[in-house]
Amino acid sequence: MGRLFGTDGVRGLANADLTPSIALSLATSAARVLIDQALLRQGAVGTDRAAESSPEDRISGSADPVRRSVAVVGRDPRASGEMLEAAVAAGLASAGVDVLLLGVVPTPAVAFLTGELGADLGVVISASHNSMPDNGIKIFAAGGVKLDDSVEDAIETDMQAERTLPTGAGVGRITSAASSIDRYLEHLQACTPHSLTGVKVVVDCANGASFATAPEAYRRAGAEVVVIAGDPDGLNINDGVGSTHLDHVRAAVLEHGADLGIAHDGDADRCLAIDAAGNDVDGDSILAILAVALDVRGKLAASTVVSTVMANIGFHQAMAEAGITVVTTGVGDRYVLEEMRSGGFSLGGEQSGHLVLAEQATTGDGLLTALHLMAEMASTGKSLAQLAARVVRFPQILINVKVRDKAAVAASGAVASSVLEAERELGGLGRILLRPSGTEPLVRVMVEAATADQARLVAERVATVVAQVTG
Repeated sequence: MGRLFGTDGVRGLANADLTPSIALSLATSAARVLIDQALLRQGAVGTDRAAESSPEDRISGSADPVRRSVAVVGRDPRASGEMLEAAVAAGLASAGVDVLLLGVVPTPAVAFLTGELGADLGVVISASHNSMPDNGIKIFAAGGVKLDDSVEDAIETDMQAERTLPTGAGVGRITSAASSIDRYLEHLQACTPHSLTGVKVVVDCANGASFATAPEAYRRAGAEVVVIAGDPDGLNINDGVGSTHLDHVRAAVLEHGADLGIAHDGDADRCLAIDAAGNDVDGDSILAILAVALDVRGKLAASTVVSTVMANIGFHQAMAEAGITVVTTGVGDRYVLEEMRSGGFSLGGEQSGHLVLAEQATTGDGLLTALHLMAEMASTGKSLAQLAARVVRFPQILINVKVRDKAAVAASGAVASSVLEAERELGGLGRILLRPSGTEPLVRVMVEAATADQARLVAERVATVVAQVTG
């Protein structure tokens, strides 16, 4: 069996690649590994756990210092989530963990509530922006932080081992904790730096996990909210809507005369925007806006922002003009997070709209990002278009090429030659980047150039070679 974990948890076609049996085993092993490691760090191996508190105590905040282990579990609304939630909860309970079921909530809410409720781990059942038939499992350690590779490896190893499970009173209990979402909403309100009174926003919830929380969060902050794609039925998540399909939110912004549109993905850890004229505002521009805003307030640690190799050249130029240093990582929020932690940086993100505000969140939070973006509009009196004008984008073309063997593409001499030829053609006024997707059978071909036509021609030429490698 190959490595189970990808770049963002475990993901695949639900009930085929990702089955209830895998989910149950994964949850059981995650509980054992994370709780064992936590006990070792605390020097608490062998601690008497007789004085145990109930799941209800964890929700109310009245738990005793010595307690049973606890996990929080949330999911997006796709149909297979109900099945996988049951398997995950069963696996955790079988390991002796009390389970708090949050229901349908954004991924960042699970991360926040893992820390807020003092849980030992958190589990999210979601495939993010993927289509409905897919699903995934993401795991947070205590405090709501993503797992290191070494911890993921330990979980996979444990899944192959035979371990004795608790019986009788040692079996975990499963309790609804849906009311805990209000703590997350209160947190978002406290983190919003300025009232949104006077801001009219269209929010596209992708028929996903944020369908209830995003509109409520924006209304609590003072905004006038128009909701689209906010009626999930288990089958329509990400179906032509959300952060990967901006046409609907664009049309709604123009129809309602809104100041901006916000588009989330299925689990709401991303945020992209549309300005009042219907123009896209991507993660690079949002990251630049927030970086400058934080720097002005003295809140941008070391006047540095963390981004990935996918960031547009225009983003780098804008940050240089603002006197802000850019640290670059590989693609993937986990790499951004790792760099932020190691460098003590307070802001990082990706062009996809996955931004991390480290003083207020442990992971990407699309709702928090949107609140900060709208607060900057409200506090400065500037339109989103005016704020986004700081980044003058180089034309960028991204082509996703379906492949059977990503390793064969990486090893191909023909692909290497086509990339070298493209780099010569682009010279110093552009760049080309090839990278395999960490979650899908794709190789992404990205080209930036002085003109859109040149970028498209170069990208199409290289993409053709990539497609031919594995037929």
